[in-house]
Amino acid sequence: MSAAFQNPPVHLSADTPSNASLPPAPVTLLDESGIPHFGQFAGSVASLDWSGLAQPYRRSAWWQRLHHKRWQYVALATEQIFCAVAIVDVGWTNTAFAYVFDRQQRRLLGSFSQDGLPGLTAHLNNCPADGVASHFRFLGNSIRFWHNAQQQCYQLIVDAGGCQIRAQLLPATAAPSLLAIGTVADNVHATCKSAGMPLRGEVRVGQHSFSLDQGCGSYDYSNGFLERETSWRWASAHDTAGGFNLQSGYFGDQENALWLDGRLIPLARADFAYDAGQPMRPWHITTADGLLDVYFHPEGMRAENKNLLIAASRYVQPIGTFEGWVRASPEATPRRISHLAGVTEDHFSRW
Repeated sequence: MSAAFQNPPVHLSADTPSNASLPPAPVTLLDESGIPHFGQFAGSVASLDWSGLAQPYRRSAWWQRLHHKRWQYVALATEQIFCAVAIVDVGWTNTAFAYVFDRQQRRLLGSFSQDGLPGLTAHLNNCPADGVASHFRFLGNSIRFWHNAQQQCYQLIVDAGGCQIRAQLLPATAAPSLLAIGTVADNVHATCKSAGMPLRGEVRVGQHSFSLDQGCGSYDYSNGFLERETSWRWASAHDTAGGFNLQSGYFGDQENALWLDGRLIPLARADFAYDAGQPMRPWHITTADGLLDVYFHPEGMRAENKNLLIAASRYVQPIGTFEGWVRASPEATPRRISHLAGVTEDHFSRW
């Protein structure tokens, strides 16, 4: 991909103030007394296992079963295409989607969406990074994402809805991932967001074939207990020089972060200015600390509106490019970004 972070890297001297010092991830999700290690961290824990959770956050086994949500999201971007894949397990049901968007023709070449059978068609383990293993299989369609320790990469294989994806995400040169552990109302939740990683592989849809080499991939793993009704606005974009993750909604500013020249920088509250009735119009996103100011220009969109009586989901995910600026600290020179591929999202779930 062509460099989206166009200016030369900004190198901060040792005495330059910066808020880019996240502590390393704890060894375990919970401390010895069963209380989560709340905060933002660089890296990841081995497992997001809530089984040892103590009061006041522990609930009955039945309540936890109904409110435990896990999802795996993977994004792949090149100059030609943008692909997104997700597996969602909410306990009493599960679902998955995958799509391939042609950035040159500005249209979806292939799209798959399928609800599954509880406990049968989807599986996500508790590992958010090394050891991650997620799959969805139903009616001849399959999605699999896992950490291949032998080849030191993350692998994604999709055979679903006419989309064939064979991808390797290579973390060796990537910046640290973000681990956020926090509260949602009176409940607990955690997420691990990767930085952008170099890609290898191929995507096929019908007669169309695309190389993923020179592209950038990222993943998002989330695991925790959420309210019956959950909503959020989200923005995510990466290349191998930098990227960001921004959310406004159920998790507040706890997962807002900027990756820049190998560094992981926490960001404050994100404000999304957009027309919810016309999501294909430009979006303007800023952070309260003055470290990010970007405009998003949609090129296409995936949308879905489900009403399953006891559950519902309204979802729009425009695909496009960001332009604007970011900076590593309030005193740093703004770093111009242009044509940075990514997505925004407006999502409501009753689950």
